[in-house]
Parts: sequence; structure tokens; C-alpha cells
Amino acid sequence: MTEQEKLRIDKYLWAIRLFKTRSLATEACKAGRVKFNGQNLKPSAIVKPGDVYQVSKGIEKKVIEVVELLYNRAESKIAVTKYNDITPVEETHAYKSVFHAPTLKRDRGTGRPTKKDRRETDDLIEGMSQED
Repeated sequence: MTEQEKLRIDKYLWAIRLFKTRSLATEACKAGRVKFNGQNLKPSAIVKPGDVYQVSKGIEKKVIEVVELLYNRAESKIAVTKYNDITPVEETHAYKSVFHAPTLKRDRGTGRPTKKDRRETDDLIEGMSQED
């Protein structure tokens, strides 16, 4: 491989915009959140087209396949063409459903909840957790 064909995994993940900074991508590799064939990768691991990586970012889990190498950070329209997101639908749906969970809000200026309000809120939360 020539020097131009070698690309580190941390730099690739930063270039395709999975991580905001290269140091975040490096930390994710060191923490074991980037895997290839079930094995943790070092930040200096070499990326090749056709490789499939599992990347965990908080509660979000992605499975990506490298289509083409990208050496420098590019705009998002270009970056998304350099990899295929092959994350299973179940995992994608689970991630998105976290953000669509109902939230309990009180109107501004209504003061502290009364004991009755608190019981009703607790019953509502308990009912939502039993549906799962």
C-alpha cells in the first residue's frame, strides 16, 4: 500500500462526520466503542474499502461499511456517500423511540405540584413502564 492508500480508523470516522472531532474518534477507539469483527480497534488501525465496523456513540449504535476512503473532512453530502449505513432497523428504531417518549411538563407559574398531582404523575409513569 502506498502512503496515500493508508488511512487510520480515527481519521476516517472523523472525516465521514460520525464524530465531531478527531480526538473524540480516538477516544472512542481507545474505549472499545469501535469494533471490527467483534474485536476492539486501536485508533491507528488501517481502514480498507469493504470493511464493516460497529460504532457505539452514547446510546446510538451504527454498523457502517466502508465504500471509499475519505482523507479529509468534507461536507455532509459528500461524506455520506463514502460509507453505507447497514445498521439493523430494530436498533435504529430503538434509538429514535427514545426521543419520542412522552415527557411530563407543568405549565409555567403553576407552582409546586401538590401531593395529589405527584401521585397522579407517579401512576402515569408507572403505567408507561409496565407497557414495555
